[in-house]
Amino acid sequence: MTPPFHADHVGSLLRPAALKSAFRRRAEGTLDHQGLLAAQDDAIRAAVALQEAAGLESITDGEFRRASYWHGFVDAVDGLAVRPASFEFRDDAGDKMAFTAPYVQSRLTRGQPIAGAEFEFLAGTTTKTPKVTLPSPSTMHFWRFADAIEPGVYDGAEECFDELCDIYVGELEDLAARGATYVQLDEVALAMLCDPDVGAAVRAGGTDPDALVGLYVGALEKILARRPAGLAVAMHMCRGNYKAHWLASGGYEPLAERIFSSLALDGLLVEFDTERAGGFAPLRFVRPETTVVLGLVSSKTPVLEDADALVRRIEDAGAYVATERLGLSPQCGFASTAGGNPVTEDDQRAKLSLVVDVARRVWG
Repeated sequence: MTPPFHADHVGSLLRPAALKSAFRRRAEGTLDHQGLLAAQDDAIRAAVALQEAAGLESITDGEFRRASYWHGFVDAVDGLAVRPASFEFRDDAGDKMAFTAPYVQSRLTRGQPIAGAEFEFLAGTTTKTPKVTLPSPSTMHFWRFADAIEPGVYDGAEECFDELCDIYVGELEDLAARGATYVQLDEVALAMLCDPDVGAAVRAGGTDPDALVGLYVGALEKILARRPAGLAVAMHMCRGNYKAHWLASGGYEPLAERIFSSLALDGLLVEFDTERAGGFAPLRFVRPETTVVLGLVSSKTPVLEDADALVRRIEDAGAYVATERLGLSPQCGFASTAGGNPVTEDDQRAKLSLVVDVARRVWG
């Protein structure tokens, strides 16, 4: 079996109470760094046991060493800082939440491995396939699109992304040398740019959204062309995942051909958990060598999906992608940030088990 798998998951898991307490005590100065590491180690071992008990083949560390899915990258790469984002999360009731995003304040350099230590600890805790998650290149730019790079640091965004691509390739090479076989890039900007309202906001801010798509897709193409042999690279397309709030609506159709047919991905994890995600027709553009993992199980709500309904939806997607090239997963992680979504650990366990049970029913 090679990744992605028929039963997969996006990566982040709810932080247990003991780990949240350790982070809080570390911030207060009542717990030292080694004490925090020990708490993280214990929580990761328990998370691995949870995933293995559910029957998953791809195992993550729950992103338990990160405050959010992109913080580890920002902490490890010199030249990145954090500033307020130009967008807001929202929910169906209209509630809005501000957030922070990466900002390029000086020349970017990979002064140290980004996820190497995370991978090595994880690999030592499981006999299954360890999966490493990394934020996509667009994460370092999109949420502050018109003001993402300190003036004068680079001669345009293209030069910045050239250096950013080198950083990603160096990280993938390092992970492969450590034994990694499965890496997932978490991509939000391209999913957001499928939403015409987001495109209008970008245009109103003085930036051409089509140029951003070209910049981001071009960067991914360069990285994928240089990835090490034997390393499967998947991409998760996300519309935002923060305490049951989201950033964009709309299906993938506006950019599907440009994205899905251009990127030589081993796997594509795509959200289809709500009507906001649109239908399966855009999947007709996915390259034949790419496995499509359908995010049909919601990580945002405690309601447990009906297994029969999931099987029917997988069958519907089979009209556009051969069923043997499909998989099933939650639509996103359960805790893209340490705060997590409004579900319990029991809900999380039930949903992961449901993914595996349905996958066995469909694919054996």
